[in-house]
Amino acid sequence: MFNQVGLPEVVIVLAIVLLIFGPKRLPQAGRALGKSMREFKDSISGDHKDDQELEASAEEAKTEPEKSASSDS
Repeated sequence: MFNQVGLPEVVIVLAIVLLIFGPKRLPQAGRALGKSMREFKDSISGDHKDDQELEASAEEAKTEPEKSASSDS
């Protein structure tokens, strides 16, 4: 009986959100929410782009001192 969310409830929630954040900050809040949801989804699915980038930069950092040491000789 009380489990369903209808159109009036959604309108009330949206009106409250608009009053709290204001029309200028609402798009920013939406973008931040979307970014957070994407990051959460990526972490659940195991798609860690940040980890792959960190590993690649760590490997590059390891090879750079070797290159500079060989060029100094």
